[in-house]
Formats: sequence, structure tokens, C-alpha cells
Amino acid sequence: MRSTVLKQPKPSFKGEIRKTVADSTPWWPPQAQARAGAPNVLLVLFDDVGFSDFGCYGSSIKTPTIDRLAGLGLRYTGFHTTAMCSTTRAALLTGRNHHSVGVGCLANFDSGFPGYRGKIAKEAGTLAEMVRPHGYRNYMVGKWHVTPLTEAGATGPFDGWPLARGFDRFYGFMDAETDHYAPELVRDNSSIDAPGTFESGYHLTADLIDQSMQFLAGHIAERPDAPWLLWLAFGACHAPHQAPCELIRSYDDVFKDGWDAERDRRIARQKAAGIVPDSTRLPPRNDGVQAWSSHTADERRFFIRLQSAYAAMLDHADQHLGRLVGFLEQTSMLANTIVLVTSDNGASQEGGPLGYVNSAGPRNSRTESFAEKLARIDEVGGPKSHSNFPHGWAMAANTPLRRYKQNTHGGGIRDPLVITWLEGIPARDELRHQFAHACDFTPTLLDLLGIEPPAEINGVRQMPVEGTSFAGSLKDPTAPSKARPQYFEMFGHRGLWHDGWKAVAFHPPGTPYENDAWELFHLDEDFSETNDLASTQPEKLAALVKLWWEEAEKHNVLPLDDRFRERFVTNASRFHGARKRYLFHAGMGHLPTEVAPDIRSRSYRIEADVLITDRCEGVIIAHGDATTGYSLYVQSGHLVHDMNIGGEHVIVMSGTPILPGERRLGVRVRRIGARPTENPTNELTLLIDGAPAGSIRSRLGFLNQISWTGLDIGRDRGSPVSHYASPFAFTGKLIKVIVTMDDDQILDGDGIGHAELARD
Repeated sequence: MRSTVLKQPKPSFKGEIRKTVADSTPWWPPQAQARAGAPNVLLVLFDDVGFSDFGCYGSSIKTPTIDRLAGLGLRYTGFHTTAMCSTTRAALLTGRNHHSVGVGCLANFDSGFPGYRGKIAKEAGTLAEMVRPHGYRNYMVGKWHVTPLTEAGATGPFDGWPLARGFDRFYGFMDAETDHYAPELVRDNSSIDAPGTFESGYHLTADLIDQSMQFLAGHIAERPDAPWLLWLAFGACHAPHQAPCELIRSYDDVFKDGWDAERDRRIARQKAAGIVPDSTRLPPRNDGVQAWSSHTADERRFFIRLQSAYAAMLDHADQHLGRLVGFLEQTSMLANTIVLVTSDNGASQEGGPLGYVNSAGPRNSRTESFAEKLARIDEVGGPKSHSNFPHGWAMAANTPLRRYKQNTHGGGIRDPLVITWLEGIPARDELRHQFAHACDFTPTLLDLLGIEPPAEINGVRQMPVEGTSFAGSLKDPTAPSKARPQYFEMFGHRGLWHDGWKAVAFHPPGTPYENDAWELFHLDEDFSETNDLASTQPEKLAALVKLWWEEAEKHNVLPLDDRFRERFVTNASRFHGARKRYLFHAGMGHLPTEVAPDIRSRSYRIEADVLITDRCEGVIIAHGDATTGYSLYVQSGHLVHDMNIGGEHVIVMSGTPILPGERRLGVRVRRIGARPTENPTNELTLLIDGAPAGSIRSRLGFLNQISWTGLDIGRDRGSPVSHYASPFAFTGKLIKVIVTMDDDQILDGDGIGHAELARD
């Protein structure tokens, strides 16, 4: 059995870190102290990491840095989130429920209803905005994803970006996910290139830690007496699961016994450590998950590699987090820093029952056969993969809880939380079992800092803080849980916790809400939600369901909305409107995918005015990356277009070379077929000075999604869409590029919805 934190050697510290609670400042700092000698705050937010995935919560994955922090502080077993990334971030940042602040679902769309705008309301100040007047310098590093993605381009508006919401510096990405070898990076309010490549050893996780230390080193140099807030939001372990190859393969043997054995091992460790009661039962496998033994040897080998990539990504992030903790120790800042480590929701079900090497293909109806999966097994975790693990491993990650991210059962909303503050929290290596929610996070920190929520921020009257501080439990293990009820809702899945009880309903999309079956659990006695009391205590269930509706009305949850088609299609059409023509001039910066031309499931034409010189080559326009996208470029004197769908390349090359001089080069894509669900044929024709120069037909096309990576003119800045080395900048003279779209777009909203959910 894996050793627990209790068996690890006690760490030694230098300098100020040797201070004990007795000779430090009072653990509960008053208001005056919050302005002088106030503690720093470091939030480490993981993405799509399940309840049991940290080593100190029962995992076989190596997380010694997190385990060490837990040994120096507290582990919470009753911390809850909102089941999705944008929503949890909104609740964590503001201390309010996510619907209340306008982020009831993803930042990817705006439904028009008050609870579903995809952007944090100005009336809901962020933690950074609240602590800034008290001398804090605030740094945001990593994933943001609480700004509508249609506002994430070069023209903003920037009022929802980190620098407009209280942070002094920002380095990270705006979207739900990004490629870790070629990320969509932003510094402050500007898109920038990644400072390295896969070939040079670059990985986003390491870069985020480097930037974190750079921000803090600059802080020490300029304002050593001022406290700081660092919000560090890793892309790990959201898909794509990408990590060093050697580290990935080192986990193959760890998980060779499969997800059933791993669940058994994890719950045994959890019981031994006191994380779950001895009476906790392991629930049956989630719907659709087969016994490990029922899979073939080849299937098991592939599934193991996908889990190894996930595990390696978390291990890799923990290693680099260790560098940051070591930096805090070296600079004598760790002792007076409140460190919190958690995840934004449970492990993801978005890898489907079999997982993927590259999930970009299936999002556009390109099937990834198992033969292809197996043939590409060694690409898993590399720059040409967009891998995600199957349901069975996500189930194991959430041990001992049911279901996954997106759901309001425990597997979607119950997450690990580690809190360490050497000078302020006397407890070492202790557990706390109180219920707490993401909206309680900011009130707790304000309580610890001795700061009252402001009545106004930037002249805007603030809405009440809805969360409840759980600071009392940091010192007192017998402190009560919050008195207020806490609701949950995501895509029609609903739940409510109150006084140790939970009512929860799983909602199949598109079905009547009144048909949903509500379950009732006494969580104080049933950690894993396995004993449904709905039939034996109907009055209790009815009271909780009634309370859910009251809370839903109070917090802008209504109207319930489980639609995929209308929400996603309407959002795209609202932003792009009737616009059918885009003009790009040479020198244009990077364009995020949400504001780039929407060429999905339609006919269109791309034309570029260029000056061709002897032996010139390079990219004219590229949208996407190595896993999916399109590129128009000149290579070996010929015009080439590559439509890359999930790693399958549809390439057409001009039959004759391009003559030197002023030329208009382009491609015309004609969609043949009226119904998107039938995979219409696409005819691609190259154009040189308006004349056809080569053509090809393909069953493939961009039905639901182009790419999560954006668009560039005159180069392909990230991992290359086609068969060339990035950035493959155009060496002739590029004057302008025109994209003209026909009015024949027919989108499959359900398919788009599933594609968007798979990336969020």
C-alpha cells in the first residue's frame, strides 16, 4: 500500500520557516494587521482532477509536493465545486453562486438570461478587487475562462479580462483548454507566442511556474513589504493530456491491473487515512463502464497508456509546483503564505467509453477506430495527440463517488482541498470533514485577512456575498458546517445539500424535467451516495426538492436549460451575424478561434494577394494546429491546401508551379449536401489568379468545430497544421487575405454542443 503523509519524514526549513505558531503573529489576524504584515495568498487550481487523484487522497499517482503541503496543514473531505470549470472559477473568485454572477454555465456562450451571460457581473467583485485596496498586489497565471470567448480577441472588450477584474499582471490562456506544447498565450491584454516548442523542451506547466516565480521575484525586488495574491490555475489535467514521454511510460506498470483494482486500492487507502468513514461503500460502476477483465488485452494496453498520460500530467505539474514551493521557502515567504490546492470539478467523462488519441476527429464525425488508436499508442501525450482517458479511469479518479464532471452527483462536485499556512494554522496533517462550497472560498480568505467585502467597487454597488466563511474549521475540527443550504445545477442536473442531507437528480438531456428521478442521501452517514432513501423518507425528499426550487429562483438558475443546439448555434450566429467577409492584412496578430471566420459546415473561398519571388515559400493562412485545422501555403514552388481533420490530412497541391510576380492565390471549398448529420462531401479547388489549379473531394470537413487553436496570417505559429516545421513564415510579400463565406451554412447544434462540452 502506498505510504501516507503520516509516514513521510518531517520537512526541515530555513530562516523564517522555522517559526512556530506560538511565536508568530496571531492566527486570526485583525483588520489592522491585514494591512501590515498580512499573509500572502497562493491558490493552486487544478483542472478536471478527481477527488482521489492526489496521493494524499488515496491515489497511486505521485504528488509529493501536494502531499507535503497536506502534511503541513489540512485536507478537507467535504469541499464542493459546481461541476464545470467556468462556473467554479466564477464562484471561487467572487464568493457568490455562479448563476448569481451570470456564469451559470460556460463562458463559451451567452444565453441572454441573467444567470447565463458567460461573464462575471460588475456587481460581483472578485477576490483580487476586494483585497487590492488593502495593499495587495495580485497576479493571475494560467487558465482564466470566465470571459466570453468572443471577447477574447485583440479588440476585447477587456472589461472581463484579469487586469480589469483586480489582477495587476496576467500570463496564461483565456479558453477552456490549450495545447501544452503550443499554447494560446496571453500576457496582460495581448496575445503572445509561446517562448519555446516541443522540440526545444517547452511545456506550458513549466512555463506557468517560471512566470509565477518571475512575478514574485519582481514583487520582492520592488515591494517586499506588500502582501501578494497569486492565482495559479494549471491547464493540467484537462485534455489534452500531455506530458514527457518517459514519465508517461513509467506509469504503465502502476495501472496494469485496471480501474476496478485501482478503485479498490484507493478506497482502502482513503479509509486507512480517515478521508472516508470505514462504512463507506464503493458504488457500482458508473453506467456503461465495463469490468476491466471484460476488455481484450489490446484494449487494456491502450486504456493503461491513456491513464498513464493523465497520471504523468498530474505528476509533472506537482513536480513543477515543487519548484514554486521551494522558491517560497528559499525566499522566506512560505511561512506567512496561505496555500490552497484544489480542483475545479471532478474527473471528466469527455473521453467517452474508449478514450481518444485525438478527440478532434470525432468532434467532426471522423471516427477514430480502435485499430487506429492502437497503432498510435506511442503518440499519446505528444504534440500530435489530443488524448483523453475513458470513463473507467475517470470513475476511478473520482473514487468513491458516483458519476463525473458535468453531473451533480459527488463525482462531479466533490473535490480535494489542501490548505497550509504555517504561521496561521496550528494544525498539522489533519483532516476536516465540514461541508464547504466554492462560493465559501472568498469569504473564508477575507475572514482570514480581516477584510470586509466592499460595498462598492469602481463605483458599482456590490451584491451580497452569498458564501459562508469556513475559517473557523481551520482551527477547530468540531466547527459546524455552513448553515445555509447549497444548491447545484448544471445542464439540468440538479442537487441540494442542507444540514448533512442531499437531494440529487440526474437529467437526461432533452427529456422532461418532471420525469427526472430525485434521489435522497444522508451524506453524514453515506459518503459515496449509495443508499437512496427517497422511498423511505419521501417527506424529507419533498422538503429538499421544494428548497431547491426556492434557491434556484433566488440565484437566477431559472429557466432550466438543457439545450445544446439552440445555445451553441445561437451564440455563434449572434456574434458573427450576417458577416460573410473577413479581410486580413499582413502584420495582423493572432486571432482566437471564436472570433475567426466561421467556416463550419458551409462553402467558402480564401484568396490572398501576394508577391511571389524566386524560391519563396511559407504559410499564407493557417487556423488550428497539428491535431486539426486548415492551412494554405506555398511549398516547393506549388500552392498547397491541407484540411486536417483529427490528424487525417486532405491535401491538394497545384499541378503546376506558381510563376513569380503579383498573384492571387486561394482555395474554394464547396459543400455538397444539405444536411450536416449526413457528412456532406467537400470539394476543394485551388485557385491561382482565379483559375482552377487542382482539386480534390473528401467526405471530411469541419462540421462542428475548426480548432481550439486560433488563426494566423503569414505563418503557422503553433504546432503545425500540415507537413512543415512551424512557423513556416511566408518569405514572399503577403499583402492581404480575404475569406468569403457562402450563405449555405447548416449547423448541427447538438453536435456542436457535444464538441464544445468535450473541450470544456
